[in-house]
Amino acid sequence: MITINHLKKAFGKTVACDIERFQVNDGDILGLVGNNGAGKTTLFRMLLDLLKPDEGEVALDGINPAESEEWKVATGSYIDEGFLIDFLTPEEYFAFIGKITNMTQAQVDERLKDFERLAAGEIFGQKKLIRNLSAGNKQKVGIISALFNRPKLVILDEPFNFLDPSSQNVLKHVLTDYNKQTGATILVSSHNLAHTIDISSRIALLEKGHIVRDLANAEGSARAELENYFETE
Repeated sequence: MITINHLKKAFGKTVACDIERFQVNDGDILGLVGNNGAGKTTLFRMLLDLLKPDEGEVALDGINPAESEEWKVATGSYIDEGFLIDFLTPEEYFAFIGKITNMTQAQVDERLKDFERLAAGEIFGQKKLIRNLSAGNKQKVGIISALFNRPKLVILDEPFNFLDPSSQNVLKHVLTDYNKQTGATILVSSHNLAHTIDISSRIALLEKGHIVRDLANAEGSARAELENYFETE
């Protein structure tokens, strides 16, 4: 699904990303973990062609995102609230997404039912513009938008941020159920180590732009190694 070759990005003298080779397989839930400045967001922005690498390239399902836009049809992502159209209500925003992806309004309404538990009665029917929602509810709108068109690839940067504990737990179920139902590949970066371990089938540990560990995580098998790493850092 994703291949990375000789990918490098620096900001001045600071190396934000330096990955020789890495591959994400179809159906993986890959958790990216690392301390601040490890390069997680930089990597995601290069995958989404929001940031140009200094060297190397990435491919999404064989497509270099810098050379073609075909990958966008099969990719859903949310990095930050800059992805949202905040002068719309959530309903207007999802209707817009539906329109540009050839969904009828009836199909949009039906799809929104899948997210009622995550929305928790705080997003739909509130007659609020997205800009006037709380940080947590903006986060939920962004996550829903990333999953809305049932993409084959989902990229979420710090999705647990701003969510209350109940919503964090609901989100874990939303992501793992989506992976099981669709076989989609999901990439999640997070500072929440426990939640990342809970949902990921594989975990990549970043340090100063390098992937220093690539860990299988069946039944949370990476937990001890990761906890030890962050305790001794």
